[in-house]
Amino acid sequence: MTSNGLPETLADALQTRFAERFQTGMAICAQHGATTTWLENQPPDAVVFPQSTAEVAEIVALCSASQVPIIPFGAGSSLEGQLNAPYGGVSVDLTRMDSILAVHPEDMDCVVQPGVIRSRLNEHLRDTGLFFPLDPGADATLGGMAATRASGTMAVQYGTMKDVVMSVEAVMADGRVIRTGHRARKSAAGYDLTRLLVGSEGTLAIITELTLRLQGIPEGIAAARCSFQSIEAASKAVIAVLQTGSRVARIELLDALTVKAVNRYSKQSLPEMPLLLAEFHGSHASVKEQSQAFAEIASEFGAADLVWTANHEERARLWQARHDVFWAVLGLRPGAKGISTDVCVPISRLAECIVAATTHAETLGLIAPIAGHVGDGNFHNLILINPDSPEEVAAAKSYIGWLNQLALSMEGTCTGEHGVGQGKQAYLVAELGPALHDMLAIKRALDPKGIMNPGKMLYGEIGGH
Repeated sequence: MTSNGLPETLADALQTRFAERFQTGMAICAQHGATTTWLENQPPDAVVFPQSTAEVAEIVALCSASQVPIIPFGAGSSLEGQLNAPYGGVSVDLTRMDSILAVHPEDMDCVVQPGVIRSRLNEHLRDTGLFFPLDPGADATLGGMAATRASGTMAVQYGTMKDVVMSVEAVMADGRVIRTGHRARKSAAGYDLTRLLVGSEGTLAIITELTLRLQGIPEGIAAARCSFQSIEAASKAVIAVLQTGSRVARIELLDALTVKAVNRYSKQSLPEMPLLLAEFHGSHASVKEQSQAFAEIASEFGAADLVWTANHEERARLWQARHDVFWAVLGLRPGAKGISTDVCVPISRLAECIVAATTHAETLGLIAPIAGHVGDGNFHNLILINPDSPEEVAAAKSYIGWLNQLALSMEGTCTGEHGVGQGKQAYLVAELGPALHDMLAIKRALDPKGIMNPGKMLYGEIGGH
């Protein structure tokens, strides 16, 4: 065994094969642990940077032979400890696999490697009249987005990663390379392995190529914002907008505290009240019609300071403020650690759930601003705590547990988009019950040695991990 915890034969083989692309330094290993989460950093023993599917397969085969854990790494933006290495092992950093392999404008799809960042894909697509619609806020890699079944602000109209990934190429736990489908728009051929791997968080395989469904850039795009006297009024307005069948592309909610943080961080002058941001895609006529309908419904719930714009720069400024929320909220308590958590409930329970969440945070004395993709019932809390205070840490953990149980009691889910990782394992047990045994059976069948991102998602893993 080497000083970094790897078997000598494996370390020598990886060093010989990958040279400077095999790293064991403490700093780079720590960077590949839990980089944006509140969970303890558990770094891998080594990091390797493959540049092709064949190289990933080689790495996996070597690790499998030594029964060493493998942890896939994308942009490092996951929030539930998916990148941690609780049993050590090798982090497989896919950021150098960042080629856009093909774009098929006539078929409205593309083929990319997993290290491609979504913003770069959209820059590449700009002249084709197409775009990739999912926007989780962070500039994540597409492989990471698929692995965590990401969604984001535009999920209301365009769905989540499970809806836009048509097929994947993946390296399985024994080093075999498989392809789960092709470019046909639909298929009834066999088990749906694509959707099995999308959302598996690296616990079943490493995704090395994705075929993605694209959308045409809308003729017209308009954004609107308005403020409300209460979170409840804003939430009820969202419910009403959706129930009328409005084709809203995205609709986001920020509570008053989040708006205050955004004003400071993004140099905006928004009313420091609960805020809705909405966007509409379609023809110029339909966008205007939908925007007017939104304004009328919002007014019924006391909306004020309604602003509507079709100007690209003004829309970009509005949505940049939304994307800056994480960093803006951290500024409310300099030096504090942010614990980000999310739940998702049926739309009809949204107002009730958000109001209860706000009230309970206040009862516990927590600063826990809310922002959410409320168009699909998903919202986030960023809880600000002093990590050196046992009382604050305990209060935050108590709140997260309470919030997850509340969402489940409303027939919701413990995570709308952050995934399970390490942080949500207990709640997954509560949510799925006996079905968890069937998930574990799949894990055992596809990863009998238990080397694929062990310690994540499932309890009762095998292979010594």
